[in-house]
Amino acid sequence: MFHLQSLELLHWDYCQRVTMPLDGAIITIAGPNGSGKTTLLDAMRTLLGLECSGGRTYKTYARHANAETAWLRALVDNRPRGRQNSSRPFASSLLYADQVTLVCRIERHGGDWQRRYLMLDGVHEVEAIAARGEKDWMGIEAWRRRLEAAGLTRAIGRVLALEQGQTDRLCELSPRELLRLVFEVFGDQEVLDRYDQARSHQQHLLKEVEQAAHELSHTQAQLSDLANRVTSYQQYQLRLRERERLATEVVPVLQWSEARARTAQGLRDLHRQRLFARADERSLSARRAELHNLFEGSEQAKTRLAEIEQERKQTRAAFDAAREAERPMELLAKREEELRALAAVEADAQELAQRMEDLSGRQHSLRESFTRANDQSKKAQIALEALSGQRLPPPPPEVTRFRRALDDAGIHHHVLADCIDIADESWRAAAEGMLRPSRWVVVLEHSKDEAHAFALASRERYRHYVVAEGEHAPAQVPQDSLLAALKINAKLPAWLLRQLGGIRRVKDTEAGAKVGGEWITPDAYYRDARGGRSLWVEPRDFQFGVSALASRRKALESELARYDGELSRLAKEQAEVERQLKDAQRAAQGHKAAQELGERADEFATCRQRLPALKQARIEASSRMTALEGEHDRALTQHTRSERDYEAAQASLKASEDNVSRTQREHGSRYAELVQAAKASRAARAAFPANWVLASTVQALRNEFENAKQAEIANRHVQAELDNGVWETDPQVQDRHARMSVAVLEQSAQLDDRRASNEMARIAAFNARERYIDVLRATVRRYKKNVQELGELAGVIAVAELPHLDNDDMVLAQAGLQVKFNFDGKGEVGLNDGEASGGQQVLKSLILLVGLMKDDDSAGGFVFIDEPFAHLDVRNIQLVGHFLRSTRAQYLLTTPITHNVEVFEPSEITLVTSKKARGERWAPPIAVLARRAEKSVYD
Repeated sequence: MFHLQSLELLHWDYCQRVTMPLDGAIITIAGPNGSGKTTLLDAMRTLLGLECSGGRTYKTYARHANAETAWLRALVDNRPRGRQNSSRPFASSLLYADQVTLVCRIERHGGDWQRRYLMLDGVHEVEAIAARGEKDWMGIEAWRRRLEAAGLTRAIGRVLALEQGQTDRLCELSPRELLRLVFEVFGDQEVLDRYDQARSHQQHLLKEVEQAAHELSHTQAQLSDLANRVTSYQQYQLRLRERERLATEVVPVLQWSEARARTAQGLRDLHRQRLFARADERSLSARRAELHNLFEGSEQAKTRLAEIEQERKQTRAAFDAAREAERPMELLAKREEELRALAAVEADAQELAQRMEDLSGRQHSLRESFTRANDQSKKAQIALEALSGQRLPPPPPEVTRFRRALDDAGIHHHVLADCIDIADESWRAAAEGMLRPSRWVVVLEHSKDEAHAFALASRERYRHYVVAEGEHAPAQVPQDSLLAALKINAKLPAWLLRQLGGIRRVKDTEAGAKVGGEWITPDAYYRDARGGRSLWVEPRDFQFGVSALASRRKALESELARYDGELSRLAKEQAEVERQLKDAQRAAQGHKAAQELGERADEFATCRQRLPALKQARIEASSRMTALEGEHDRALTQHTRSERDYEAAQASLKASEDNVSRTQREHGSRYAELVQAAKASRAARAAFPANWVLASTVQALRNEFENAKQAEIANRHVQAELDNGVWETDPQVQDRHARMSVAVLEQSAQLDDRRASNEMARIAAFNARERYIDVLRATVRRYKKNVQELGELAGVIAVAELPHLDNDDMVLAQAGLQVKFNFDGKGEVGLNDGEASGGQQVLKSLILLVGLMKDDDSAGGFVFIDEPFAHLDVRNIQLVGHFLRSTRAQYLLTTPITHNVEVFEPSEITLVTSKKARGERWAPPIAVLARRAEKSVYD
């Protein structure tokens, strides 16, 4: 490494222009605090491309001079360290003179400061340098590389950049920090850092490989998605081809085949119909003769019926005449009986009174019976009139009143009687009996109205159930259940549906006893778990369906007829009783029945004599009338049958004739249609490809689809899949899938290659660092030797323990350099164990520091030490000075003005600085004290 010989400052800080000799081994810069000692060191650091101390920069010092340009110029030694010219420090820069000029120019550019460097062979002044062009000037990085080639390594640069007070604190470093500093100074740490960078690069590559693997997985997922889309596209194309095949081949061919088969079958059927029509034509003549015979029989029956009708009228007239002749005699005979009965009791007033009382009681009883029968007749008449214009039987008044209240409250509802009808009339009695308790159950449309409906039912005292929720009858019910015999058009309570669905219909009680369970007969005999009982309901009380209204009307009409007959009988009996009562009353008043019998004896005798003959005549007339009625009925039946047979034969003949005519017309029309269909079939066959209409092809289509209808269904199914399915319709998806498949294969191959190359690089780096561990061990041994030699020069025993070094990150990170010192035979002390004095601490730090600079192959170099003698006594100052003189390095020391002159004893050159006076622009000149050397420092 080169030595400094002189330094010139121009407009640096408060120095106007200063030139200082530096050609000694130890140069001391002395002066009071704040006089610029560190400023000179920072000038040399700036000239050497290093950072200033204390957070200052070269711009700070350039601004203080208040000039446009500041110059730093130094002369350095470039003499060879051996016999060859190439051993000169600056030979790599093609500088071979014994002295080299180093120049730093700091200029202001647009408010900012820039520094440029120049390296010249020989001695050159600032003015001559300023006149040179810009060609050879260089920047900071190129300058540092030039100096590094001359021996000023980056690690030494970091040592030179140590600030005030740090040079005497190297002994305070930990073993690991000291080992790292050794590696940095000797250039090994940079190699280790490069290995770390290589490992970091490999880890980064590994992350990139992992990222690439993740991207490959993502791409493979996309490829899988594309594969699904390709499958969807292929399925879509298959569906399209299937639809086209069905629409253009399968359906038309099967339709043509079926139409052809229908045409052939139609021709065969037409031939068979023609044969049947010929047989019908041959049978028409026989049927016409039979119709003539039936007509003659009908006319004879009609004539016979007319004759009997005439005889019947005559017999009826004779019966009426006999009845009219008998009636006066019958009344007269009955009058005689009444008079005889009255005559028998009129003599006894008590018996007469009793008879009058009996007749009066019977009259009263008949009147009451007549009144009751009349009232019942009126009720039946009112009920019959109430059914007029009704669709269903009317409900009771309490039901009507409650439903009106629900309607007024806006509650939608219905009753069971309005929504149930009887589907099978043979089971009406059973259904009416079973449903009678549930006729007027109310079912609400909305369950939210339940509370309001219950309140209205409670107010109206409604005795039937109010159901909030209903259900529709199930679509499938047991066919033998009672529910299957009903037609239901609205919701019913769920419990009623379950009950009706569980009741089995049986033909009688014996069948019910065999099957067991819950059943009912057509006569409404019902059996459940509690036993059996009849649920019979009279037809006049039927309620469900329109038929119930007809049953009620028929029952009421029958009742009215019965009541009319009863009223007629009662009126006749009442008239007879009134006549007898009047006779008894007359007898009580003195009119004698015996006297009337005597007076009318001849009349009564004639009546008794004529009445049997008249009765016999009436009986004979009645018998003849009865016989004629029967004969009339038989003649009427015969006439009706003969007319019906004649009309049926006539209609049959007419139908046969019409059928024959229609068959002939239809045969012609059908034959023309079939001929046209045959032509269309041949034309359709000609339009198909020949292989489509082969028998084997058509049979294969039938085996696959059965018929054209199934083919059409399949076509609609395929169309529905195309319309409703999610399909990939982009044909480019296949090309994209193929391209992405190739890309995935390439990406997978590249990933494998990168993994393999990264693993090879990792193994190579590991092996290279394994081999470099020997270099690290040599560096540590070299430093150990330097420390021991420097300790001997200082009169101190210094021993460095070699660390354990291995090719392992953890071992290298934890490795440390243990250095122990023995001062004056007092025992070993460590780097910073607190047992050494202040002077010993400084001496330890200097040994460690100079050990970093010592190089047997390349002597020289320089060190900046800021105030190394601070806080040292005279003895320690002498020891430090002796140590510095014993080394072959160049030292630039700073020290404040002190009363201890021992600090200047080792110095060959002393530079004395002074503070700038207040109000002055420039600092005072630097004084130079040089000691005459006994021999050259380079010897």
